[in-house]
Amino acid sequence: MLAAHYAGNRTMTVGETDPAPPGPGQVQIAVAYNGICGTDLHILNGHMDARVTTPAVIGHEMSGTVAALGEGVTDRAVGDPVTVMPLAWDGTCPACRAGNAHVCQNLDFVGIDSPGALQGRWNVDAGLLVPLPPTLSLRHAALVEPTAVAVHDVRRAELAPGQKAVVIGGGPIGVLIAAVARSFGGDVVVIELDPKRRKAVADLGLTVLDPADDTVAHVEEWTGGAGADVVFEVSGAAAAVLGAVDYAKVRGTLVVVAIHPEPRPVNLQRVFWRELRLLGARVYQRDDFDTAVALLDAGEIPADALITKTVPLAEIQSAFDALTGGDAMKILVDVQAGQEPA
Repeated sequence: MLAAHYAGNRTMTVGETDPAPPGPGQVQIAVAYNGICGTDLHILNGHMDARVTTPAVIGHEMSGTVAALGEGVTDRAVGDPVTVMPLAWDGTCPACRAGNAHVCQNLDFVGIDSPGALQGRWNVDAGLLVPLPPTLSLRHAALVEPTAVAVHDVRRAELAPGQKAVVIGGGPIGVLIAAVARSFGGDVVVIELDPKRRKAVADLGLTVLDPADDTVAHVEEWTGGAGADVVFEVSGAAAAVLGAVDYAKVRGTLVVVAIHPEPRPVNLQRVFWRELRLLGARVYQRDDFDTAVALLDAGEIPADALITKTVPLAEIQSAFDALTGGDAMKILVDVQAGQEPA
């Protein structure tokens, strides 16, 4: 089978490898599509080399069908459409014992800390599978994982219907957060620097602002001088982090979503003055996945508008290059394209 590997030095390679049969308690998935995300770009750029041993098969935004069952797996059938919640926790650390297994202190994020989905056949523990309805296309289902991220972020913020939210960053996760917040009854404004992304966000019917304008004044006017109930920082930019608290109302909430490779300055004076709540939002829980599947199946998520293009596995380097250059919103990899029949 063909598999893609992160080889270090900002390089992805594609080559043949022999698939292993699924072990006891595992399921083998014929991976259909895999989305490339911001975390994958961090890996490509060497930001996570302390965690990722090269060469590494990465990838975790995926969809596919069950191809084979390992010993002891009786609740799945060959041909079932599935995605994967790529978190494996130890169940023994303090976070797990406190009921927060999704942020286990010894978390194995599958596709980063262990082999991922950019391969024709992928063996995973059966407990990681999330079933998909037959009405949801596998192409759209590759967006379940990032949609689950957005669902978790909005739930973490405790956004209520009618509340106002500012999303800083109009990339894929920012758009998904805005779409989920809107589906939950929120009123949303997106702030995005790149003009192409601003147009894409506007085409989705969302209000989008250029940070070169006086966005704080706009939010003040929009909220009647109060400020936003929730601010999501999704851009990962230092200036955005510093200015994010300026949009929040008294006792508003700032949710940090982006991965920051280094510490950032935060305006703690504003946090103190307005009694703001500062939250981190990382990964997701199982009910976030279930909600994400339902939202995509109901057409609440603009999947086609988010997917810029689909490329075969052999062209994965060009896909990473396009995303690095800001030339695409979301690129899917057709993992089965070019594979020899099983």
